[in-house]
Amino acid sequence: MTRQSFLKGAFILMIAGFITKILGFINRIVMARILGEEGVGLYMMAVPTFILAITLTQIGLPVAIAKFVAEAEAVNDKQRVKKILTVSLAVTSVISIILTIGIMLLTPILAKTLLTDERTYYPLMAILPVVPVIAVSSVLRGYFQGKQNMKPSAYAQVIEQVVRITIIAICIQLFLPYGVEYAAAGAMLSAVLGEVASLLFLLTLFQREKHLSIRSGFFTTVKESKGTFYSLMDIALPTTGSRLIGSVSYFFEPIVVMQSLAIAGVAASVATQQYGILNGYAFPLLSLPAFITYALSTALVPSISEAMAKRQHKLVEHRLQQALRISLITGGWSVVILYVFASPILTLMYGSDSATAFIQLLAPCFLFHYFQSPLTSVLQALNLARAAMMNTFIGAIVKLIVIFVLASRPEFQMMGVALAIAANIVTVTFLHYATVLKKITFTIYAKDYIFGGLAIGIAGSFGFYLHKYIIFSHSLGVQTLWEITLTTLVYIVLLFTFKLIRKEELSRLPIIRKLSFLK
Repeated sequence: MTRQSFLKGAFILMIAGFITKILGFINRIVMARILGEEGVGLYMMAVPTFILAITLTQIGLPVAIAKFVAEAEAVNDKQRVKKILTVSLAVTSVISIILTIGIMLLTPILAKTLLTDERTYYPLMAILPVVPVIAVSSVLRGYFQGKQNMKPSAYAQVIEQVVRITIIAICIQLFLPYGVEYAAAGAMLSAVLGEVASLLFLLTLFQREKHLSIRSGFFTTVKESKGTFYSLMDIALPTTGSRLIGSVSYFFEPIVVMQSLAIAGVAASVATQQYGILNGYAFPLLSLPAFITYALSTALVPSISEAMAKRQHKLVEHRLQQALRISLITGGWSVVILYVFASPILTLMYGSDSATAFIQLLAPCFLFHYFQSPLTSVLQALNLARAAMMNTFIGAIVKLIVIFVLASRPEFQMMGVALAIAANIVTVTFLHYATVLKKITFTIYAKDYIFGGLAIGIAGSFGFYLHKYIIFSHSLGVQTLWEITLTTLVYIVLLFTFKLIRKEELSRLPIIRKLSFLK
């Protein structure tokens, strides 16, 4: 099995993430055009339960598996790798059974009483099949990432989205005659089928690992691997604690939002529609660079774990500096494009620019969000998962309190929810950053962040000028494409001018390495 360097592995995940993100946008567009704002709202109100189910099923094991497999591979201990995978599969299988039964029993109460819209029952029930699928796929992803081979995870992401986008229109159209709630369930079902396709791909790759057999002596290995179980849990539980807090917070978010908007006098159907605009229209665009930060964070855990095991502390700092700088570069571009061109982008994608105000409020704050994933991964690799969990917990409490205080006031309503999300992002990011500084020697290169801010400001001003005063075409699509392209080119030139993109790092990427001017 091929092993990749940190940058190469991250680059592979970025490419797959970019393709996945584009496919995801197409998926969102199809869903929004067919379902409408209210249907998207019903779907998005079920998504937090979907995310919580995934988090509970995984219980942080992918990160723990990646860490310990990387350490075992470093000393070529195949028996330990088998124990890690066997114990992990046993744990996730038991959890998936319990969780499936729990969702079946609690869904009626959740839909009718807590979410105040009983139509959410159907998309919530459509979540059930994904639980056992995630139980297996999460273990396989952690295994391949631990071997520092990011291609399987990358390909699986793309396959999941391709299958999802292929069948979502069929699923929605098939159920739409029965009502918008059934159509929302059809959209959720397409996500489940995408996960199934992804799992089948990972299983096919894993079966080629002829030197590693999990089925032989499965239960015997489980019984003899108590030490492995406790080691995995030492990393997995604090890690899942951090993610669980985020997922539970996200789970309670629509509940608190709906209850708060009811206090503000907003009807349930209107509240569902507004929630769909914020979470279904604005968030997919705001999370645009997430595929890059996810790639960086995924590649960081085994890379930093290996460096710490070899006591290469300078390499640990170097990897973190790289990840933060790349997050700044990509996040800065996203801030510029989304803040300046929010209205035309939304109109072109969804046929409505109703989420413009949400995007322009949150875009600058999301720059902090793009730093969050790499920082979280570093904390996990440094065995500071418990600290990350506490930081996430504090941020979650801040968010839910601010939602209730602001969203229940008629003058704020859904904008209060957006402000609460911004408060959560900034709080957690700064807490993570402070925690990392306490653990490792870390030099803050203020120049990079100052120049990054200048690049964002200059490119944003240029884009605003183009958008307001220059007409390239009377076609909104052509006009917007020209504006975004020219603004992006200016931003890239500024990045090279300020040396935020470095030639020696580009030269390590598979595609760029072949270009003669970098040799």
